[in-house]
Amino acid sequence: MDIQTGQIVRAPSPMESLEKQLSCPICLDMFTKPVVILPCQHNLCRSCASDLYDSKNPYHYSGGIFRCPTCRFEVVLDRHGVYGLQRNLLVENIIDIYKQQLEKGGNALEPPLKSKETKEPMCEVHEDEKINIYCVTCQTPTCSMCKVFGQHKDCEVSTLKGVYEAQKSELKNSIDLLGASNSCLQAMLTQTEETCKRVEENSQTQKQKLGENFDLLYAILEDRKTHLLEQITQEQDEKVALVRSLIQQYNEQLQASIKLMDKASQTLDNSNTVEFLIDAKQLLTEAKDASKNSHLQRPCFQKWTLESVEMRMKKRRRRRKKKKRKNKQ
Repeated sequence: MDIQTGQIVRAPSPMESLEKQLSCPICLDMFTKPVVILPCQHNLCRSCASDLYDSKNPYHYSGGIFRCPTCRFEVVLDRHGVYGLQRNLLVENIIDIYKQQLEKGGNALEPPLKSKETKEPMCEVHEDEKINIYCVTCQTPTCSMCKVFGQHKDCEVSTLKGVYEAQKSELKNSIDLLGASNSCLQAMLTQTEETCKRVEENSQTQKQKLGENFDLLYAILEDRKTHLLEQITQEQDEKVALVRSLIQQYNEQLQASIKLMDKASQTLDNSNTVEFLIDAKQLLTEAKDASKNSHLQRPCFQKWTLESVEMRMKKRRRRRKKKKRKNKQ
């Protein structure tokens, strides 16, 4: 007896237990050929397994993951999908024998079992009543007795077929929406990957251009450095040559002045009046000339700076251009 309902519960017969073992966990009816066996050793109708797989894989991709509805074990299917699973011939033979026994009458004490087409679910509370309506308030299938006398008497009900069609259409629309959403996500993913690739390629190109520009600037600076160093070296040689020529000139004048001083000193020591007068006149003339030549130009050079060197280089270029123009004319 069921404590909750107060009704007597009949123990299942051996034939009913066998039928339960031969029932598909998806459609809850007896297996229909062909029967496929999963790696977890659970059996399914191939048509039910195919419908379940198609609902999880609406775009029919090559291969995928199939989850056993009994134990949730995940099976990786190849490109053949459910049709690549092995058939369970033993279960199919048992079903054939079972149906033959039913056709012959089977056990007289056992009530005839319902086929897949005629078997209908019964109410758990009212065992003799079929589930033929749907409680919209509780969102569960029920029987007419539950609506009239049972727990659903104050609920809103509808026909099973109407609710079935509505929920089937809603589920189909949801699958379509999910498919469209997956397509959008796939497109966005592809576009994002392409954008990432373009960013990396653009960055690499900019790095290469930057390196080439800096190499060019470095070459220009090196060339300019060479020209400036040559200009400074040239001016250094010119100024050093000028200073050395002045040094040589000063040395010559200094030696001549020393000789003139020695000669004048010797003339001063000469006691002969006539000779002194003759020599003194020439010495006075030479002394005056030497005094005039002693005021020589001193070298005065401008301090070297990068700007001054560049200005000189520009002036020289201008002079060369003017000369070329004159020569052309």
